[in-house]
Amino acid sequence: MIYAVLIVIALGGAWELYARLGHVDDFILPAPSDVATALWDDRALLADNLGVTAQEVGLGILAALITGLALAILIHLSPTLRRAIYPLLVGSQAVPIVIVAPLLVVWFGFGLAPKLAIITLVCFFPVVVTTLDALRRVDPDQRRLLRTLDASRMQELRWVELPAALPGAISGARIAVAIAVIGAVFAEYAGSSAGLGNVILQAIPQLETARAYAAVVLLALFAVLLFALLGLAERLLVPWTRTDPDRSTL
Repeated sequence: MIYAVLIVIALGGAWELYARLGHVDDFILPAPSDVATALWDDRALLADNLGVTAQEVGLGILAALITGLALAILIHLSPTLRRAIYPLLVGSQAVPIVIVAPLLVVWFGFGLAPKLAIITLVCFFPVVVTTLDALRRVDPDQRRLLRTLDASRMQELRWVELPAALPGAISGARIAVAIAVIGAVFAEYAGSSAGLGNVILQAIPQLETARAYAAVVLLALFAVLLFALLGLAERLLVPWTRTDPDRSTL
């Protein structure tokens, strides 16, 4: 952690020098000190809109986790579904979200629903992929042991495969965190009256670039916080995957 802080300080110092000495207009590249000033001066505005975006991202990640886990289980249980659906899932990730977002706004309006739909669409694929990979990696000896005990297919899923799939699903959610923040910003760009994406959209034409950068800083900090919380959830829910602290590099 200390190394990350040192890197941020070094990059911030270089950015400050370049912004001050590089003859760059403030409305193009504000200095970190200007961004810090905007964070303080606009703290009420930013805090209110952060709450909106945080709700969208949190619910979107939860929806992506539930949807991705359920879809991965269905595909795992049915080879026919896997052959039919998996290529479509891969293809769905090639559709630019900037095209889909306005259409979802037209369908669902300017409320929370289109934002959740966009974030879920962007984020569920990593959950599906990592969960499927975890399901395929289940120890065959455990499956054979349950079969010798006359366990049904659903019992095998319940007692062996789902515990094995949960770490993969959470890892997929952690991968999707940064994408979720980007998805939330795109969703708010498409149509919203609140949220940090809306703050950025309004600040740039008004030449309040420092405010826009301040919103980006909050988005980045929120993504890091959410990533850490998912890591904590993984340690609490699946403690058997915890690494040996003596061998950890963190």
